[in-house]
Amino acid sequence: MTSRYLIRASEVEAYSPANHTGTINRRLVSQANVGAQHMEVVLGEIAKGGGALPHAHPGMEQACYLLEGTAHVEVEGESFEMLPGDTCFFPADKMHIFQTTSDTPAKLLVIYSPPYGENPERVRRPA
Repeated sequence: MTSRYLIRASEVEAYSPANHTGTINRRLVSQANVGAQHMEVVLGEIAKGGGALPHAHPGMEQACYLLEGTAHVEVEGESFEMLPGDTCFFPADKMHIFQTTSDTPAKLLVIYSPPYGENPERVRRPA
């Protein structure tokens, strides 16, 4: 039985997001595949030392749940280390970075609201 609401990560096309290094993402929940209007869920895998360069998302909140590996995170001058099972939150319009520190890739779920969709108008980088 197939369902238009069941998503298998192995069947979702992978992409490398802008402003990231060593990162492969799969957009699990989006308008394109299930018709989501108010959120987006992405499964990310980030190689050791890879991650997101400094950036912010105007008018968009973001949460990251770390499934595997470890990571260093900075948001608005605060920094911390993440372990599997930890969640971090990036408020709208706040500069942040995420970098894998483990020898193995970090795997994480990223939730955006409203959806990001790799829209260049929904990201701001330092001058």
